[in-house]
Amino acid sequence: MRVNTLKRALVAFALAVPGAAIATVVAAPAAHADGCYTWQRNLYQGRSGDDVRQLQLRVAGWAGNRDIVELDGRFGPKTAAAVRRFQAAYGLRVDGIAGPQTYAKLYELQDNDCTPRHFSYTEMDDGCGRGGWSGGPLSPAETRQNALRTMWKLEALRHSMGDKPIYVSSGFRSRACNDQVGGASDSQHLYGNAADITSRTSSLCQLARDARNRGFSGLYGPGYPDHDDHVHVDSRRENNRDNSSNTTSWSAPDCGIGAGND
Repeated sequence: MRVNTLKRALVAFALAVPGAAIATVVAAPAAHADGCYTWQRNLYQGRSGDDVRQLQLRVAGWAGNRDIVELDGRFGPKTAAAVRRFQAAYGLRVDGIAGPQTYAKLYELQDNDCTPRHFSYTEMDDGCGRGGWSGGPLSPAETRQNALRTMWKLEALRHSMGDKPIYVSSGFRSRACNDQVGGASDSQHLYGNAADITSRTSSLCQLARDARNRGFSGLYGPGYPDHDDHVHVDSRRENNRDNSSNTTSWSAPDCGIGAGND
């Protein structure tokens, strides 16, 4: 047994036994991705810290209809609700508390670079083939972090759709790339907040309808100009650098989404 795995098993026992002392053990339950993040305590409403923010990042796709989970490091009602939806979706005990079972599932879902196992940075970076995260309004680190949040939302969408593959045709775009493809000047792709997606097993309308529950505040699909061959999803409400886009905007008329129909 590897040292990291042993430490996580010990903390899993400590978390499961009321009053057990964790002492200097600094890990949580047995993990799939030792190179990523490890939780050291149970999390529930009222707790705060970077460990809460790390949890919020991974359950952002379980926000519920028209809602988002802010990455603010404060475990409030919306975070608890997202944790409950995550637990229900994966057949765990539904209590809204992040503990050993919840962490074990998250470790199983993530790779060593903290991306969810069915999505990668390479499919989310500059869609014009240049690679990297520079050339947009934000720093490369901020853009990459936004792309990571987008991927965790897509992982939730994928699971909700029966764990069938979802394909990303465009993720982050630099300004040069955005101009090249004719993107809007204020496109959320510039921030790493967006993805254009398709599926070979589900219709675009099925993707769009389910995406309404995955923490996306921007959604455009069939019936919206130039979106009949893909669904665009983004996190514009979380883009505090662009107040003009700090609202929910959905339009996929052919799917009954938008104009008061959602």
